[in-house]
Amino acid sequence: ATSEIYTLSLHDALPILNFISDSLRPLLAARAVPFDLPHLELLLPVGISFYTFHTLSYVIDVYRGQLRPERHFGIFAACVSFFPPLVAGPIERPRNLLPQFRIPRGLEEGRIVSGLWQMLWGFFLKIVIADRLTGYVDAVYNDAASFTGLPLLAATYLYTYQIYCDFAGYSLIAIGAARVLGFSLMENFRRPYAAASTAEFWRRWHISLSTWLRDYLYIPLGGNRRGTGRRCLNLFIVFFICGLWHGAGWTFIAWGVLHGLYLIGSLLTGPIRTAMAGRLGLTRVPRLHGAFRRLITFHLAAFDWIFFRANTMEDALHVATHLFSFRQPLLSDFPPVFSNTADLGIALGAILLMETVHFLE
Repeated sequence: ATSEIYTLSLHDALPILNFISDSLRPLLAARAVPFDLPHLELLLPVGISFYTFHTLSYVIDVYRGQLRPERHFGIFAACVSFFPPLVAGPIERPRNLLPQFRIPRGLEEGRIVSGLWQMLWGFFLKIVIADRLTGYVDAVYNDAASFTGLPLLAATYLYTYQIYCDFAGYSLIAIGAARVLGFSLMENFRRPYAAASTAEFWRRWHISLSTWLRDYLYIPLGGNRRGTGRRCLNLFIVFFICGLWHGAGWTFIAWGVLHGLYLIGSLLTGPIRTAMAGRLGLTRVPRLHGAFRRLITFHLAAFDWIFFRANTMEDALHVATHLFSFRQPLLSDFPPVFSNTADLGIALGAILLMETVHFLE
């Protein structure tokens, strides 16, 4: 039991290698080609991917001459092991965090109170909303093939808010905890579901990751400086890697690639969409046009979350193709957990409160 808790299989420790191995094995077996990669076990620290991106930033910035090497080992070690963002971000840049370890700091009431309020709001998102929605989402997605229509739609909408509140909640807890200690971390979420385009969505969602990919992958690949075709290829590569970073599996790759295709499609169809909006008269009513764009962007993101949450590609494709397969009676199609309407009502009320707070910010 101890080894199961403290060790990770090769699939977790070396996910990309294991993903390639699992993908090649059936193909080679069909052609009678022997392929037997041993299943190893490896001890890994928590938050290894965030730690890796954090330290990569330091190495790359030093190499580029954008950051002086830190000569004080204690400050460098404290920066690398700074605990609030280590497990799930934000992915703070060493160029922003390192100098803060040289600033003397004492107890500041205003800073501590504001940090605690940030943590409290993060706990609200995580515990009151995300954790309450988990049971409803899991009941459907863990047995996706048994459901069609309304249960799949409900679980998909609920997961859209579950993942946001879970991730944004933890980020706020980390940012607030760092603020209590006297450190300032970057904002990681900025009302992403209020975005009016996929490009804007990624300027609001997991900002520390999207800016990291932009600065250390998209721009070095050429960014938007080498023509439309190369720009589209760069976007595809970046979001393919983004999906692979989230998890070495076809569902995560599909999630990343689909977001890349959203951006490529938006880039290529921009003039056409602008002309259509003009012909329909939407440009003469900016608020209506903006609301329409936000509604479309929200549903594009919600649809893509299907692939992120599904356990397998088969489950993801089933959900995606059966969202509107309604049948009678509709209410009896829901799993028993949905009979707990009080808990669900609290979560939905909390979502409404959250959106109200966001609107008033």
